[in-house]
Amino acid sequence: MIDLEKLPEQAAKVSQENAKYFKKLKARKPKKLDAVMERLHHEAFNEIDCLSCANCCKTTGPMFIPSDIKRISKRLRMKPSVFETTYLRVDEDGDKVLQQLPCPFLGADNYCGIYEDRPKACREFPHTDRPKFHQITQLTAKNVAVCPAVYAIVERLKTALPQ
Repeated sequence: MIDLEKLPEQAAKVSQENAKYFKKLKARKPKKLDAVMERLHHEAFNEIDCLSCANCCKTTGPMFIPSDIKRISKRLRMKPSVFETTYLRVDEDGDKVLQQLPCPFLGADNYCGIYEDRPKACREFPHTDRPKFHQITQLTAKNVAVCPAVYAIVERLKTALPQ
């Protein structure tokens, strides 16, 4: 397991190497990339327990789409406008994101208080098992510093599909 306190430092050490690797990978678009990523994703998450980490919830806020806002505000028995005023802000890209971190729905035990209704971005994080992986290599490169599983997946990917 990767030490969470050392993760940003470890990620910084491999960031240039990863950037070069992903640039070549994106240009080549290997046919088996998605299958390899899905396998590596499942391997990593069989070894890493998100509840022992929750670094994504502590350091990175998801984007909230209208269906997320409607669903979560209903769960919290709030009007969507009140939910937005209470929890969200509009960022520099025009996206609705959390006003503050860590996520206000994250419990002390690292459990999500709205897990069944969490935002789509949270449900899909870290996106390492999604189709057309070559389209999100920049996002993955950033997530190496956030998620120990992504760090492990990318390190294994460089061995599985050398450039």
